[in-house]
Amino acid sequence: MPKYVIEREIPGAGNLTADQLKDVSQSSCDVLRDMGPEIQWVHSYVTGDKIYCVYIAPNEEMILEHARKGGFPANSVKPVAAVIDPTTAE
Repeated sequence: MPKYVIEREIPGAGNLTADQLKDVSQSSCDVLRDMGPEIQWVHSYVTGDKIYCVYIAPNEEMILEHARKGGFPANSVKPVAAVIDPTTAE
């Protein structure tokens, strides 16, 4: 199943409180539950004004549908071509 990185532009994302992040996470999970097991949220990275999310889904359209249903921005959706880490250099 393809993996995607989603860039969400959210001004002040890095200043969201733990409770606000929990609310956003719960909203996302509610939408995912309704959409079924084909789409999965792996994790996200919260930065200053953006959140970068990693999802597994059959296609980009399903990622965009999740964003629409949840009211989340999806400014960029890119398929992951490869994953590298320090062990790649070995």
